Amino acid sequence: MDGEPTAFGSAYRLLSGAVVPRPIAWVSTRGAVADNLAPYSFFTVASIDPPILVFAPVGHGPSLKDTPRNVIEHGEFVVNVVTSDVVEAMNQTAATVPPDVDEFDHADIEKAEAVRVDAPRVADAKVAFECTLYDSMEVGSSTLVLGEVVYAHVDDDVLTDGKLDTTKLDAVGRLAGSEYTHTRDRFELIRPE
Repeated sequence: MDGEPTAFGSAYRLLSGAVVPRPIAWVSTRGAVADNLAPYSFFTVASIDPPILVFAPVGHGPSLKDTPRNVIEHGEFVVNVVTSDVVEAMNQTAATVPPDVDEFDHADIEKAEAVRVDAPRVADAKVAFECTLYDSMEVGSSTLVLGEVVYAHVDDDVLTDGKLDTTKLDAVGRLAGSEYTHTRDRFELIRPE
C-alpha cells in the first residue's frame, strides 16, 4: 500500500516504528542548578573524521528540553551507551522532572566526573563518549545536536585484544512505543567485492 506518511497514522509513529532498532543516546549534561540525564533514540554516528555523534530531541527555541538547552548553553555533554544492565535505570530518566532535580539522584544512578568535559557520566556505563558541541540546528520540530567525541570510556569487560567486542557489549535498542530490543541475536554477511 502506497501513500503519504499521514495515511498510515502519524509520521512519528511510522518513522519510529519502521526505522528500528535505534541505538539510544543516554545524554548527561551539567545544568545551572542540577545535573541532567535523559535518553534519546533518534541518535547515530554522523562522521568518523572528525568523530561526530548526533542526536535529535524534539523541540527548539523556548521549547527546548533540559538536555539540549544545557548542551547548547555549556557546549559539553556525555553520551552513555545503554546496555541491558542499565536499561531499567535509563527508563527512570525518561520521566519528566523539573530542571532543578538532579536526574542521577532521582533515578539513583551513580555518577562519575568526565575527564575532558564539564559534565557527569554514568559510572556503570560500559561505553561513554565525552563530547563538545560541534553544531546544532533546528530541523522542523526538532533540534539536531552534533557533538565531537573528545574522550571515550570503554570498560575492559567489553574488550577483546584491546578492541571493542560487540558480542560482549549487550547494547539495547529502541523499537516503537514501549518496546526495546537486545543486540544479542546476530548474523554475518560477507560484503561482496
